[in-house]
Amino acid sequence: MKLCISLAARPSNIGTRFHNYLYDALELNYVYKAFAPVDLGQAVTGIRGLGIRGAAVSMPYKEAVIAMVDVMDASAAAIDSVNTIVNNDGVLTAYNTDYLAIARLLAVHKVRADSTVLLRGSGGMAKAVAAALRDAGMANVRIVARNEVAGRELASLYNFAWLPEVGAATADLLINVTPLGMAGADETVQSFSDATVAVAQLVFDVVALPSQTPLITAARAAGKPVITGAEVIALQAEEQFVLYTGVRPSPELIRAASEFSRS
Repeated sequence: MKLCISLAARPSNIGTRFHNYLYDALELNYVYKAFAPVDLGQAVTGIRGLGIRGAAVSMPYKEAVIAMVDVMDASAAAIDSVNTIVNNDGVLTAYNTDYLAIARLLAVHKVRADSTVLLRGSGGMAKAVAAALRDAGMANVRIVARNEVAGRELASLYNFAWLPEVGAATADLLINVTPLGMAGADETVQSFSDATVAVAQLVFDVVALPSQTPLITAARAAGKPVITGAEVIALQAEEQFVLYTGVRPSPELIRAASEFSRS
């Protein structure tokens, strides 16, 4: 049996249920477990030493693991952020499937290249989102981050603007890439105000647990179309599954696994 894992500060059972559902449905000899590492370096060494096939990497480890892997795939190297590690006979290769998921969602929702965007966050996932926005031709993007160094650095990387706070700023597309609204200490915090949501045309929250965050709730109440973290996690997890197993499940199986993971 092959073991795959996730490394996250706040592990959830979404990925565990998603992958194990597909392993069972496809009769693959794999199992998936979630971990909250107390020492990231030792955890990554364990992937190699224990022959763990692959690992999903979540906040806040997406940049920290870069120095610990052997090979950076182009998907991760382009944005200096990792969300997937694959172990091939002791050689650890890093990928980023978040980028692909974001790009696909922007295309599916037909987001116009001339849309104005407020992107709240400056971590590893924010890099993936910013890169997807740039590659979709969007130039009128403002990065909102209290950490001035990280915010300015991300904005400069993609030739975007930086704001320390949302304040009175508005945009066509609002994207939350922070833990605000995530189950835990910040679960009741709405990442953009009702006034900001009222002006938007599309609201996107990458938080997956819960997928019905305060921001998504407010956007739906205001009649705004939304993209949820559940959509992101299903798409990126599908690509991870393929990297781990070499098998691409049918769209029907992916939908079933996604629904099961959130049930």
